Parts: sequence; C-alpha cells; structure tokens
Amino acid sequence: MTNAQTPHTRPPAVAGMFYPGDAATLKRDVNMYIAAGAVERKAPKAIIAPHAGYVYSGPIAGSVYALLSPASSTIRRVVLLGPTHRVAVRGMALPTCDAFATPLGNIPIDRDAFNLLTDLSQVVLSDAAHAQEHSLEVQLPFLQAVLSDFRLLPFAVGHVGPEAVAEVLDRLWGGDETLIVVSSDLSHYLPYAAAREVDGATAQRIVAESPDITHEEACGATPLNGLLLAARRRGLHPRLVDLRNSGDTAGDCSRVVGYGAFAFEGGDDV
Repeated sequence: MTNAQTPHTRPPAVAGMFYPGDAATLKRDVNMYIAAGAVERKAPKAIIAPHAGYVYSGPIAGSVYALLSPASSTIRRVVLLGPTHRVAVRGMALPTCDAFATPLGNIPIDRDAFNLLTDLSQVVLSDAAHAQEHSLEVQLPFLQAVLSDFRLLPFAVGHVGPEAVAEVLDRLWGGDETLIVVSSDLSHYLPYAAAREVDGATAQRIVAESPDITHEEACGATPLNGLLLAARRRGLHPRLVDLRNSGDTAGDCSRVVGYGAFAFEGGDDV
C-alpha cells in the first residue's frame, strides 16, 4: 500500500436519507438514541453496531454507543470497519482523503495509524469504495456525539479473510485511546418471527466467540469474524447489548432486517 495524501474531504453521501441532513435535527436524534441507553463504569474496547436508516436501527446503535460515555475524553482513535455495499473491493480499502464530513462537522483521518499499515498487502486504497458507502458513514454522527475529539481510520471491507482482518486489528489495537467499531446488520428481509429466531441464534454464536458467522447471518460478517479472532487472543469477550429488528422499531413485520449491538469487554487492552 502506498501512502497517498490528497487534501480533500469525503462529503456525506447518505445525509438526508439514512439520517437527518440538518445538523440540529441530527444532533437531537442521535443524543436521544444515546440517552436511552445505559451508561456503565468502564467503556468497552470494541463494539458492533448496526448501519441502517436511523428510524430502523438508531435505537439499537444508541444502546451500545451510550456505553462509550465514560471514555469520551480518552478515546482518540477510532478504527471503523464495515462491509462494502456498492463497489467490489479485494482487501480492506482505506480512502486517500484527509477527513470525512457529516452535518456535525469533519473528522480527520488518522495518518499516524495509516502509516502503520503500509506493508500489509490486504490494505488497499480506494476512494470509490468509500464514496457512497453507508455502513461507515452512519456510525460517524454517533461517534461525534459521544466522543470529545478523535481521528478516524475507516475500512471498507471487501473480499478478504477474517485472519487478514485480525492482522490489521492486531497492528492497530493500541490501548484505551483506541476504539474498534464493526458496522453490521444481521438477517435481511425475513418475516418477523423467522428473523427473531435466526438473529437470536447468530447473537448466541457471536457471544460464544465463534468466528464463522456467514454473510446471510450478518452482512458485516468478514470484519465481525476478524474482530472475534483478534479479541479472543486478548481475552476480550463480546456481550449482547441489544437485539431487535425493523419490525420492532418501524412497525412493518412482513419483511424485516435484524440489528444487534455488542460490546467487547475484559481481557488485556494493550
């Protein structure tokens, strides 16, 4: 991977669609979702959060982002991984821009972390993979709402093995200053009762640290499995924080999408 620096900012692609495009409305909604969650004494090292439109998955995402409140002034680096939905990628794609923008402001790319990965063949550069990708973008307003000041390292994860993802996470793991976020929904377009059964079984396997989740069970299965591998090496254990679907939040139960929120806690964070 070459470290190309281009002085530009990725503009928001799904503001006004997946979440409000107006800054005041967006801030109000995100704070409402976070305020509904529980706050605990110690923030998790890593989280899994869903990435649908906020009317569908916002409450579930808020439940896990609320747990980060104790580390709001400690976390300075966010390693964000999500699946690609529009552009095929072989590997894990980083952008060449200097910042990502949302209606709440700009988030600078962490160039120091970027430079730690120049020798890894699975890390590639692709602005196209990021240009319209919502799985990463919808996490940003939550991060902006709960963290004081941070830099971002966003990966659009394509065709790559979980061990290769874990290798990247091992390189970036750091200490309390680093948060890892995996963006993933669960099952897609099943009837409500079937989704509850499938997502419940998937959640049990995630909590059991089984790094063999399929893409039918979770669209972000590749980064999710990579996180499970990296966390297990350090004795971190995933905990289910919230498990619902779009039938619970938006009312239509005929074809729903599943959402799970998980927090990784314990172990050695160094």
